[in-house]
Amino acid sequence: MEQKTPVIASKNVTGTDAPGTRAKVYFTSRIDAAHLLKLYAKISEGIYGKVAIKLHTGEKNGPNILPRDLVQAFQAQVPDSAIVETNTLYQGDRYTTEGHRETLEVNGWTFCPVDIMDEEGDANLPVKDGLHLTEVAMGAHILNYDSMIVLTHFKGHAMGGFGGSMKNIAIGCASGQVGKRQVHGVVENMPASYLDWPAQEYLMELMADSAKATCDHFGKHIVFINVMRRMSVDCDCAGTAAAEPTIGDIGICASTDILAVDQACCDMVYAREDNHDLVERIESRHGLRQLTAMAELKMGNPQYELISID
Repeated sequence: MEQKTPVIASKNVTGTDAPGTRAKVYFTSRIDAAHLLKLYAKISEGIYGKVAIKLHTGEKNGPNILPRDLVQAFQAQVPDSAIVETNTLYQGDRYTTEGHRETLEVNGWTFCPVDIMDEEGDANLPVKDGLHLTEVAMGAHILNYDSMIVLTHFKGHAMGGFGGSMKNIAIGCASGQVGKRQVHGVVENMPASYLDWPAQEYLMELMADSAKATCDHFGKHIVFINVMRRMSVDCDCAGTAAAEPTIGDIGICASTDILAVDQACCDMVYAREDNHDLVERIESRHGLRQLTAMAELKMGNPQYELISID
């Protein structure tokens, strides 16, 4: 596959020699529970103890969220696991814990424990050598888990350009009213409209700092799975207002490397002929800065080998 993503990093799917090491990214074009579990088996060595499955559970009746039966079949095979979420900064269906619980029920996330991690407050995690932040307030319950599986619906995003594993934990683990303000750069002053919040490179760098805090916290006990289906230009936080996807489903990527897995998904999007709308969303928001910021923070390897399990 030709490298098309315009960033200083590349994959190697040809088997040819390349300088330096390469992360392993496992891939399947089949989006079903059997293949999801097969991928997970390739990366699950460091997962133990009480396991958090970080999922974007979505606003009410969102048409693009990950299928409940897919997640249910997966979660059932991960002992002592729970879906984890946090409340939102914006006033929507998941703004309060009470509203969030109701939304979880509407969307069918009732088959296993769902931990709203900031229900009982915040816990500050340090950001070592961050680009902007020195700490981020996460949902306090994050400290109750030994491991984390970042199970992500890869798609576009109104502010981030795209939402992959990095955004899932950068925003998704931060507490609703403290951490999310830090990550959005609106601690001192929060404009009424999110359209007036800091964006572009600064937002991507703040998100990378936040994601680094969670990655550092779990160390080798965090893994990343990106499901590339129904990739609207809008996030699942848009609910029923999300634009209908115009790019076809691609498959699932899994890795122990957060940068490599998001890089691989971007590369596969850029390689497609029907990518215009999603690429326009990524580039108009400067979303590829997510990848270079992670590289600068040494969060992962931008070079990777794509290994198909099909």
